[in-house]
Amino acid sequence: MNAPIVRLTSLAHGGGCGCKLAPAMLQELLANQPAAAPFRQLLVGVETGDDAAVWKVDDSTCVVATTDFFMPVVDDPFDFGRIAATNAISDIYAMGAKPIMALAILGMPLNKITVDDVRKIIAGGNAVCATAGIPVAGGHSIDAPEPIYGLAVIGLCRPDQVRRNADAKPGDALILTKAIGVGIYSAAIKKAELSGQGYAEMVASTTQLNRIGGELADDKTVHAITDVTGFGLLGHALELARGSKLTVTLKAGDVPLFTQAAHLAQQGYVTGASTRNWASYGDAIRLPEGLPDWQRNLLVDPQTSGGLLISCAADRAQEILTTIQRAGYDAARIVGHTEAGPAEVRVIA
Repeated sequence: MNAPIVRLTSLAHGGGCGCKLAPAMLQELLANQPAAAPFRQLLVGVETGDDAAVWKVDDSTCVVATTDFFMPVVDDPFDFGRIAATNAISDIYAMGAKPIMALAILGMPLNKITVDDVRKIIAGGNAVCATAGIPVAGGHSIDAPEPIYGLAVIGLCRPDQVRRNADAKPGDALILTKAIGVGIYSAAIKKAELSGQGYAEMVASTTQLNRIGGELADDKTVHAITDVTGFGLLGHALELARGSKLTVTLKAGDVPLFTQAAHLAQQGYVTGASTRNWASYGDAIRLPEGLPDWQRNLLVDPQTSGGLLISCAADRAQEILTTIQRAGYDAARIVGHTEAGPAEVRVIA
């Protein structure tokens, strides 16, 4: 007798980067931790909630390290592995570095999921790492009550290539490299309401490596980069605003969306993480009067393996955008700008 088919998303209480702890809870947990400041070679630590840690080895080499893992955002095990691996590697690119190797992180409820499906998850992650040109050089696995997969990733760059989320300058233009709506789509998947076309769109976006971040690190007019993941566009824009001590202005109508995202959001497809995100940082966001809730939900929608938010000199923004689009990021758009002012995010229609 064949074993019954089990949907991966049914085995987890949340999925993708929507599993992340809410920003407010994370701040509370880290509030009394010792500072890493005494380590002078640690160029980037936890201070601004950046995408990865950066350790300066010498005048020409920095080691960049990150880890990211989560529960299934889709039911196909191979796609789950691909998405989780792409998401983890993204943190390296977001720092302006290039990955060199990865270690797998695996937790599986083997009494609920077949060994064959676990193999497919691992194979999906390995396939993405092969595309990125890096080996999966080891890892660790445990028996867990919910399926978990991800990577620890190591990268390298020169010190001048490091791109923090705290180095944006007033007057910069802001470019977003991918459309948003992953959380909305994943909520629809859980209710079996996402079309095949929508699923293909989501997987294509979430498995596209953000390697453009490493390529832009040689451009001195690209001042800051961060990737947009579980805290949503507004949450990661706010981290950039707070780290850089300036005001971020986003134009809601210019933010690229998945083709079905607005419709699904209006139908009430949202994740619990969206609510937690807004509760955590909504007091630092200035919304235009009359902005509908569904549109706000898109702006706080948790992205899994989302795009990069790039802060660059305004006079080169169009040229840089063209470079990004020609590299295959068709949805990339200029979505706002920075200016001197309080560390907050202002949304305009």
